[in-house]
Amino acid sequence: MITSPHNPRVKLAASLRLRRQRRKEKRILIDGTREISRALAAGVKLHEVFFCAELCQGADARQLLERADLSGAEVIDVGEQVFARLAFGERAEGIVAVAAEPPHRLEDLLRLAEQPLVAVLEGVEKPGNIGAVLRSADAAGVSAVLLASPATDLFNPNAIRASLGTIFSVPVATAASEDVLAWLQSHELPIVAARVEGSAVYTEIDFRRPAAIVIGSEAHGLTSVWSGDDVKAVRLPMLGAADSLNLSAAAAVLFYEALRQRSGVSACVARG
Repeated sequence: MITSPHNPRVKLAASLRLRRQRRKEKRILIDGTREISRALAAGVKLHEVFFCAELCQGADARQLLERADLSGAEVIDVGEQVFARLAFGERAEGIVAVAAEPPHRLEDLLRLAEQPLVAVLEGVEKPGNIGAVLRSADAAGVSAVLLASPATDLFNPNAIRASLGTIFSVPVATAASEDVLAWLQSHELPIVAARVEGSAVYTEIDFRRPAAIVIGSEAHGLTSVWSGDDVKAVRLPMLGAADSLNLSAAAAVLFYEALRQRSGVSACVARG
């Protein structure tokens, strides 16, 4: 058992909370039973799994330790003080893993669905928003999520946690906005951009065909990259004082409208 928070392996793992260290080591930190399980199911390489026996009591956690051991990861028992240094956030489930950073380049997206629905998030700043969008994308059957010129990194521990591990099950990639646009065009995907001043309401778009939905950051919106003639600007009606929705809320609305259309479900209006 490792009992010292100053143990070199513990210090290296804890340093993966920092973006620059994740880039340097090409490794990520995954906190939580569900998140690690989904990473393992997706084929993510686990290098080390740190567990605290006092906290790691559930059957799911014990089964995960067995699976991690069988996968070739080194399973390491640590004391509560050590685990507190490794855990991210307040939810302590007793397991934290160090894993290889999954590939996330555009060229790694080898195949799309027959009728793809691709989500693009430009300039996203908050890891929690990335995770929330990925969770909605997974639920609504989105084919891939692309981060265009993001202001944070994809595998921030908070993004992983907010996604509930779906960051490993949804195809993802990051690239400059211009490269993402070129990739969409090369795949002949019609582009729908969410803008406050959009000329069409989002329900007027035919999402039954292949499409890319582009959403900008809450602070700055979309850049001029998404102002071409081949980009359709749409808006979400805003009936109150606010002029826009949270990025993840807007994404969920658009994803589920696409799912509704593709499922052939009629929109219903409740009448009092």
